[in-house]
Amino acid sequence: MPLVALTGGIASGKSTIARRLAEHGAVVVDADRVVRDVQGPGSPVLKAIAAEFGADMLGADGSLDRARLGGRVFGDAAAVKRLNAIVHPAVRVESQRRFHDAFAADADAVVVYDVPLLAEARLEDPWDLILVAHAPADVRAARLVSLRGMSDADARARIASQVPDDERLRIADVVIDTDGPLERTVAQTDAVWGSLPELIQARASRRT
Repeated sequence: MPLVALTGGIASGKSTIARRLAEHGAVVVDADRVVRDVQGPGSPVLKAIAAEFGADMLGADGSLDRARLGGRVFGDAAAVKRLNAIVHPAVRVESQRRFHDAFAADADAVVVYDVPLLAEARLEDPWDLILVAHAPADVRAARLVSLRGMSDADARARIASQVPDDERLRIADVVIDTDGPLERTVAQTDAVWGSLPELIQARASRRT
């Protein structure tokens, strides 16, 4: 019952890898979805966000105005730290519950946690393998411009706000290079899936 962490910077192709692993039968737990769920209307997390950052963080329907909150904390390290102190503990509890449920349903399941902030928040969890999706910052900035309509300046600011690529690469057991055709990313992902037992054993050997 391996527990695999999949991480990567914004626009690194991580979601493509997660989808391919799911096609192979992995149970993918999406950290971003967990965050949205624990911040649902009426949740303790949402109430704490409103208390910390203001009631205007809520929309007319009581849901979180993510764009407003993002604008409030982006570029403000102290505000990000306060927000993380509210959100991260709840995400940890809920993600662990989902891992448990997946393994309870199938003891042989491969559970993949699709998590952008692994290096920042979840590195010490008991992962059996860490996969890192990687493409150079220039490539990712171009993707943000072409696929998400960001300005080049905004795209580079978003990339710069995350941990440096070198930090993610240092924690990787396997790096999937996404700077190329989709078919190459898929082929690398397929190779990882086919070699999971060996890769997990190699990580265990390095850590003993």
